[in-house]
Amino acid sequence: MTDSARQQQLEELFREAGEAHHQAYIETDGADEEWPIWYAGFLRERLSKLLNARFTQSELVYLLISLDAEVRRLAPGANWQAYYARVLLERYG
Repeated sequence: MTDSARQQQLEELFREAGEAHHQAYIETDGADEEWPIWYAGFLRERLSKLLNARFTQSELVYLLISLDAEVRRLAPGANWQAYYARVLLERYG
């Protein structure tokens, strides 16, 4: 599989996670201070397969928090799904 195809798959996975999270927290309009924990549980197995890498839930929570801070600092307003996908491919692809 090409990096471009993997990038698209990762972006779609993050979009799917965002939609599922919003639905899970619809009563609060998606607001969830502990969102990295929820996302890590949703993403762990799928990310592991796409990246051929192993993550504990704790590692993934830390990674998501780090990526969130990074995108806010280095690329405010950027499409976070594309940013996360690109960085994960660089680190684990």
